[in-house]
Amino acid sequence: MEGLYRDLFYFCKWLIIAIFLGVVVGAVAVLFHFSVDVVTEFRLEHPYIIFGLPLGGIFIAWFYKALGAKDHKGTNFVLIAVRENKLVSPSTAPLIFVSTLITHFFGGSSGREGAALQLGSSIADFLGKFLKLDDKDMSLITICGMCTAFAALFGTPITAAVFSIEVISVGIMHYSALFPCVLAAATGCMIANKFGVPPTSFVIEGIPELSVLSIMEVSALAMLGAMLSIVFCHAMHKASHLYKSKFQSPYKMAAAGGIIVIIMTLIVGNGDYNGTGMSVINMAFEGHVVWYAFILKIIFTAATLGAGFKGGEIIPAFFTGATFGNFMSTHVGLTPSFGAGIGLIAVFCGVTNCPISSMILSIELFGSEGLLFFGIVCAIGYMLSGYTGLYSEQKILYSKTKAEYINRKAE
Repeated sequence: MEGLYRDLFYFCKWLIIAIFLGVVVGAVAVLFHFSVDVVTEFRLEHPYIIFGLPLGGIFIAWFYKALGAKDHKGTNFVLIAVRENKLVSPSTAPLIFVSTLITHFFGGSSGREGAALQLGSSIADFLGKFLKLDDKDMSLITICGMCTAFAALFGTPITAAVFSIEVISVGIMHYSALFPCVLAAATGCMIANKFGVPPTSFVIEGIPELSVLSIMEVSALAMLGAMLSIVFCHAMHKASHLYKSKFQSPYKMAAAGGIIVIIMTLIVGNGDYNGTGMSVINMAFEGHVVWYAFILKIIFTAATLGAGFKGGEIIPAFFTGATFGNFMSTHVGLTPSFGAGIGLIAVFCGVTNCPISSMILSIELFGSEGLLFFGIVCAIGYMLSGYTGLYSEQKILYSKTKAEYINRKAE
């Protein structure tokens, strides 16, 4: 009976914390979502605003330095905080909120999920310190904060909960975080729905009948998607190193990155690769996109984030995978719409090293009709993406090819 009472105590404790956290973080995520929409709409109506991108980058660099966070590691710091029981600074929330808005306002190419993970974890840590939680509980509440903001912004609560647990140390999952994470994510989603934040979803057409041929076609595209995920990760990391090797000052680095993005935008002649690019992702599922769209998105995103602008890499990874899958689909015998879905999941799985989250994401984005195919995609994407990853502080504990404990960081 003593064990039952203890479990009931923890159940009630995390029930209250998770719901409260879901409401608070969900509300902030809603504000963040609409703020990004407002600045994006302004940029689309006034395309000349992109010429202010270098100044926006300089302000971001100054803002981080002014708040004592010039060496902030972004989402990597959140992973360290969870794994090593460290605290996420309260200044992280306003820093990532404002800097992401500036990036999108001036037309930098980035996503929102990196901001969401940092925003949620910062608020959660503040609440945890206020409640005087111990180190182990602080790790749990940080994970809860991550998944709540992710769920509220994307409308994928189960993916958010599992991803936040799986991404820290690939190969083990702390199931003690499952209940508070699912509850907090569900609460955050309800808050987002209440305020009219639409969940992210896509309609895919042309899912083939299960056969040896269709499995081979899907597997071929998944293999290519896994290779592309390696290219995507290396591009993000190499761009950052290249900027730092050329510019000692973060102000010069940000200004240079802004100028590069402006020049590339003028060469391309449109704003398809600025901001999140959600309109192009939708086009990949509804029709055709130019074959080189995935190449340009990688270059634009690397040039933006490598220079110190903020946001995240997941939506650019969605863009890259969906447009690549659309382009390659006809070469392997699939419809462009279904190929876009395969490409999106393959690249997401490869860059995050989270196959379970990726399988669940396919259901929450597309429905369950093609689940077996997407399961195959995630298995292939995880194995063939090597040990690269978006987050250099992510730990991969077991080999991807054999039953061996390796405990190495993602490259």
